[in-house]
Amino acid sequence: MNRLFYALAALLLASSAAFAQILQPVTWSTSVRTLDAGKLELVATAKIDAGWHVYSQFIGADGPIPTAFTLPASKDLKTEGPVREPKPIKEFDKNFGMELAYFAKKADFVITAKRISNAAFTYTAEVEFMVCDDERCLPPDYVSLVFKVPAAAEPELVGESQLNAPKEDPATAQEPTSQEPTAVESQEPSGQPAGDQAPAEAQEPAAAEGQEAEAVNLWALFGAGMLGGFFALIMPCIFPMIPLTVSFFLKQSKSKADGFRKALLYGLSINVIYVVLGLLVTIIFGSEALNAMATNPWFNLAFFALFVVFAISFFGAFEITLPSSWVNKADDQSQRGGLLGIFFMAFTLALVSFSCTGPLIGQLLVATAVSGELLGPAIGMFGFSFALSLPFVLFAAFPGWLKGLPKSGGWLNTVKVTLGFLELAFALKFLSTADMVWQKHWVERELFLALWVGIAFATALYLFGVFRMPHDDEPKGGIGVGRMLTGVVFLVTGFYLLPGIWGAPVKLVAGFPPPSFYAENPNGMGVSSAPSGEKKPSAKAHCPLNLPCFNDYESARTYAIEAGKPILLDFTGWGCVNCRKM
Repeated sequence: MNRLFYALAALLLASSAAFAQILQPVTWSTSVRTLDAGKLELVATAKIDAGWHVYSQFIGADGPIPTAFTLPASKDLKTEGPVREPKPIKEFDKNFGMELAYFAKKADFVITAKRISNAAFTYTAEVEFMVCDDERCLPPDYVSLVFKVPAAAEPELVGESQLNAPKEDPATAQEPTSQEPTAVESQEPSGQPAGDQAPAEAQEPAAAEGQEAEAVNLWALFGAGMLGGFFALIMPCIFPMIPLTVSFFLKQSKSKADGFRKALLYGLSINVIYVVLGLLVTIIFGSEALNAMATNPWFNLAFFALFVVFAISFFGAFEITLPSSWVNKADDQSQRGGLLGIFFMAFTLALVSFSCTGPLIGQLLVATAVSGELLGPAIGMFGFSFALSLPFVLFAAFPGWLKGLPKSGGWLNTVKVTLGFLELAFALKFLSTADMVWQKHWVERELFLALWVGIAFATALYLFGVFRMPHDDEPKGGIGVGRMLTGVVFLVTGFYLLPGIWGAPVKLVAGFPPPSFYAENPNGMGVSSAPSGEKKPSAKAHCPLNLPCFNDYESARTYAIEAGKPILLDFTGWGCVNCRKM
């Protein structure tokens, strides 16, 4: 059973990396329609996740990046006319201050062409597109579209997933699509054929999509809270309390049902305590102030210092505890019995376990507070308290499960120290944000990744038993399977991040380190910092794609006049991960 809990801890640690995955809300597929007289229709289909949208090809110059197709010349076919698109949804966008046309859920773009070669061939085009939801936009993306065109004698409709499809019954086959350069009515929210979809359904209100995105975001905060709660359960301050508390309820109750009722009230009391804490954070600061804190360099420095203190506490240098008078008063109230007594028992647990849960709660409150959601802290705390209270209720309902619970021991401190290393790694993110807002270049990309690599390798060495922390037990034999697997996860993470020091993109953690141009060598190891033949500006800043850019308008204007080039003004936000990606 101990090995099972080690494996569970390894899984929880590894799963935290999932929050850093890069979003890819749009997937593209291609198909080919063969028509009469050598005509072809190359269809590029965009499937868009709920809550996201892709913009039309035809939007104003002051708006977001439109969808654009690059159609190279080919010896096998000749394209004719513009790329046709479905009827878009049109709405006024307050962020851009203009009416925008976009597509949601699905869109078919049709390239009309005439065949030159009668043999089978492939044709490759490229699409540039930008995908946004109601809160953010992802960087423009480029996708190659490969169309597999069959020989002239092939059936009428051939696609990547339809080459081996059975032939259609001529009686039910649809007529060829009209070649007039009009909109293709294939904007289907549910993925049904265009003819089966009512036009009104194709233009769902964007407000509904915003509500979906908000719901998804709240569920993500709830999941993050639950993850923190599960980590808290296997901390030295809480894990030994589970069998003691459950046994107390069962022994003090007249029946098994009465014991379960008391444990349920105990769990609900834990939920109330932590949810109230989350609500207090929102009430005291307000959602807008909490969001502003995410980009304030002084607050980010304070968060950095706080997380470093939490990490050192987890390492065993000292314990963070609340005043003993608080604990004693709560414990006295818990002796009163009844509902109030059970509530104060839960409150006593929250106070006594603060040395273990405090750093986790602090990290969770910071993460949920800067999420921009009004109820973010409360939802995160509800997820945390739900996971924390669940074992107390379940073990009271099924007391026999207590026999399978692993014994307390040194493995609890191992979990605590490992979380300390993670706290230290996350602390660097706040230091980096403050540095980028101030543009001091204290923690550039290479140094940030080097620190993360060092933390990952140090964690792996600790888990492999190379060194011990103050409260670790004396080693007895080898390490367990779970501890070994967790060490391998950190070792692999370190090796994955290592090439990033020399310019590798390390996309799995793209939202955490500084952007690639905020570095000692923005172009990677061994690459010149300016394009050949380009006149170098005298005060050039580190910018992507080797573009000559400046941090003040007058210097940029002077250089633009000398070089005879226009000026592009970029309004960005250093404390915003999505803005940095843009």
